[in-house]
Amino acid sequence: MTTGSFIARPTATGYTGVYVSFDGTPASKLPLLVTAFQYRFGRDLEAMTRHLVDDVAVGWEELGSDLLDGAPPGIVAALTGGQPWPSRTLDNLITPDGSPPTRITVTETTVANMDVEWGYVLRPSGVEVFPTMYATSGPVVDWDADPLTDFGNPASWPTVTPARSPAPSTASPLPATPGTSRTAARR
Repeated sequence: MTTGSFIARPTATGYTGVYVSFDGTPASKLPLLVTAFQYRFGRDLEAMTRHLVDDVAVGWEELGSDLLDGAPPGIVAALTGGQPWPSRTLDNLITPDGSPPTRITVTETTVANMDVEWGYVLRPSGVEVFPTMYATSGPVVDWDADPLTDFGNPASWPTVTPARSPAPSTASPLPATPGTSRTAARR
C-alpha cells in the first residue's frame, strides 16, 4: 500500500506542488529532503525546488537515493541500508483515452480531493510538514537538521517554527444583534 504525498513550493496564498505516489511518510521523506538540500543541492533551495517541483512533467512515483548524491557514505548507508534505488517519475502513465498524462498538481484548494496523506512545502527556513487529513499547516523542520534524526517521531523533529496559524479570514464580520456581542452573533 502506498502513502501518497506531495512536494510543493510556497505561494502567496498557500502552495503549489506535485504528487508523490510512494512512501510519503515523514520517516521516509524528511531524511531524503534534508540530505538532498544539504549535499546534492548544496543548500540551493531554488535548484532543489526546480528539480523536485517545477521540472516534473506529471508527478513522482518515488523519490530515490539519487537525492543523496554527495552525502557522506555513512549517511547514505544509514538511510538506504546499502540498497540504492532511483527516483522515478510518473511520466509513463497510460490514460484511458490514450491521451498524454497531465501534471498532477496539488494546491491548498485541491488537496482535499486528492489521495495524499502528507504534505511537504519547501520553505526558506526548512520543510513544512503536515498531515493533510488533519491540518492545513504544520511545523517547519530546520534544513540544518541531522539527516539521521528519528523522523518517525514528530517530538524529535528539530523545528524552526511550530505549525503556522491558518490565514486570517477575509470574511466580513457578522453584525451584532441587539443584546449580543459580535462574538456571540457568530456562534
